This record gives sequence, structure tokens and C-alpha cells, in this order.
Amino acid sequence: MSADSISLIIPVLNEEGQIGDVIQKLWDLQSGHIEEIIVVDGGSDDRTVEVAESAGAAIVHSKRGRAKQMNAGAEKASGELLYFLHADTVPPEYYDREIVTAVTGGYDFGCFRLQFDWDHPLLNVYSWFTRFGFTGLRFGDQSLFVTKKVFEKAGGFNENLIVMEDQEIYRRLHIHGKFYLSEQNVITSARKYKEIGPVKLQFMFSLIWLGYYTGFKQNTLVNFYKRFILP
Repeated sequence: MSADSISLIIPVLNEEGQIGDVIQKLWDLQSGHIEEIIVVDGGSDDRTVEVAESAGAAIVHSKRGRAKQMNAGAEKASGELLYFLHADTVPPEYYDREIVTAVTGGYDFGCFRLQFDWDHPLLNVYSWFTRFGFTGLRFGDQSLFVTKKVFEKAGGFNENLIVMEDQEIYRRLHIHGKFYLSEQNVITSARKYKEIGPVKLQFMFSLIWLGYYTGFKQNTLVNFYKRFILP
């Protein structure tokens, strides 16, 4: 397998409405380095798996939980580079070429900046902050690429975490490799912000973020997330 081959990994749960279009865009936007697109299903009860497979994705079945699903995808990946992406996020054109260029230039992991598909002042401010390299500003919706070697050295995603697993792995990846931050944006869906309200949802996310960094137990953060955000 080529050292510049990328396995793109998407954890999903009941995403039949958009997963097919996202996968097609991922194929169309790449420049030839995408070896495979792996959709890791956490037990969908809709047509997610069927739609994803029809769009050209390989299917991996996993226990539910984003960290568990992404680790399961990484375990099955054949590429030397892993690229983790949310099911409602689309990277920029030739995203794969930038990833390969970054890695051949000496970087071991990295991500893109963030932009929402809703032009809202609060979300624009939130997105603006993703241009800074501070680890506390790194979230899964920015996507994550990492060499398989460094991913394995870091121990993969912490499957004991239901929330903030994206923040936690960045802290460990920094121990083992060099970080790259793209000047380009991924475009992610603002569907949850529209559903709950941008001010209210961002406030709740901020409380979870603050709780994580001030030592709140994972169960407390998860219960808060399930009560106020998940429904």
C-alpha cells in the first residue's frame, strides 16, 4: 500500500438522508489519494448502510459510540493515512492532496478550519476561532487526519469517553507527532444549531467544554449532553 494512500473513516448512526450525497462529494472532491471510504455504523435502524454501500463505501459494523466506531474503522483501514470525518461535514476540493502534502512535509496529524452552512453571526465567530492552533479549540467537526503510525502510538480514541473524545485525542497526538492546521475550511451542517437555537446550543457546548477542563466526571458530562442536546 502506498504511503500516500488515505482511508477516510465516517462514524454514522441513522444518516440515510445525507450520507449518500456526502460520500459522492468526497469521491468528487478528491484528487486520487483516497484508497477507501469506510462508513462505520453504530446500529442504524434506517437505510444508512444500504445508501452508503451504494455510494461506494465499505461498511464496518461497530458498537455505538463515536470513539468506538472510529477505532473500529481505523482497525479495518488499509491506508497509511487515516482521515476521520463527521457524516454531515464536507472538506474542501483536493482535501486529500493537502493532507498528503502536509504529511510528506513532516507533519503527523492535523485538521482543517471550520465553516458552517448557515451564515449566522455567532457561528461565524465560533468558526473564526478555529484558525488558532490552541488544542482546546480542536473539535471533531473540523475533521482529523493522522498517520496510522502516530494514531497507534497514541493509542487511538479513548473508548471510555462519549463526549470530548476529540479534544482528548489531540492532547495525546501532540505527544507523538507534529500538528498541521490548514488555512482551508471544511463545511459542516448547522442542523443542530437550527434545531435547538445557536445561542442556547453554543452555551451548552461551552458548559461541557468547561466542565471537561475543570475535571467533571464523564458521566456528568454525558448526562448533561443527553438531557439538553441529544434529543
